[in-house]
Amino acid sequence: MPEEDLVDIKFRLYDGSDIGPFRYSSTSTVDMLKQRIVSDWPRGKTITPKAVNEIKLISSGKVLDNNKTVGQCRTPFGEAAGGVIIMHVVVQPSLAKTKTEKKIDKSPKKIVCSCSIM
Repeated sequence: MPEEDLVDIKFRLYDGSDIGPFRYSSTSTVDMLKQRIVSDWPRGKTITPKAVNEIKLISSGKVLDNNKTVGQCRTPFGEAAGGVIIMHVVVQPSLAKTKTEKKIDKSPKKIVCSCSIM
């Protein structure tokens, strides 16, 4: 594979730490990058993605589509100093998980008023 078809990418997490950099072919899809992030996610983080669909990759202010290749997304990346592209990782837990974990207190509330009427 020619050297110009390879791209170095590192992934910036919510706490400022990084995963990578890793070298990818320009034909690698965004979905493949997300799979790598899930498998290489550092242990001990308070937020951990369980699946690829819980991750959004952002580069140059744009959310990247899963079916796009690194080569197709490269133009918005611009040229980075040192040749390493930094993508930001946003973790959004699935909606089903969020709904089941939320506990709504529906018990009646006692309202106390300390108003004085004259």
